[in-house]
Amino acid sequence: MSSLAKDTRVTLIPTSRYRDAAAAIDWLCEAFGFERHLVVPGADGEILHAQLVFGNGMFMLGSARDDDFARLQRPVARPGDPVPHCHYVIVSDVDAHHARAAAAGAEIVMEPEDQDYGGRLYCCRDPEGNLWAFGSYDPWDGGA
Repeated sequence: MSSLAKDTRVTLIPTSRYRDAAAAIDWLCEAFGFERHLVVPGADGEILHAQLVFGNGMFMLGSARDDDFARLQRPVARPGDPVPHCHYVIVSDVDAHHARAAAAGAEIVMEPEDQDYGGRLYCCRDPEGNLWAFGSYDPWDGGA
């Protein structure tokens, strides 16, 4: 392990801002199986900070708002636009996860498919246009 990394369970936690973070939290839990770890509400339904967990991973999010950080990170401009990042989440059953996400209204942009490098993968967008990939490939063990 790099001497710069802290010896902890997870050292990389992606974050996003959402126009309707409260609705996003509910949807991410329903569609993807995330669980609420911490949700800090603000005024008028705003979410100041939220932590959702999936296995030993975490995703942090908050409401889009007018503050210094908003100049650096904001929600996807238009839900169908290309994005500069995709969140990859390792799941045990890609097809079952795909069915759950599709039933919750995820926009499936790549159907489940076996990958040349191993494992199975599908990609979708959440209601605000963020791109998510769910796959069985685990780069730590190289297996499906």
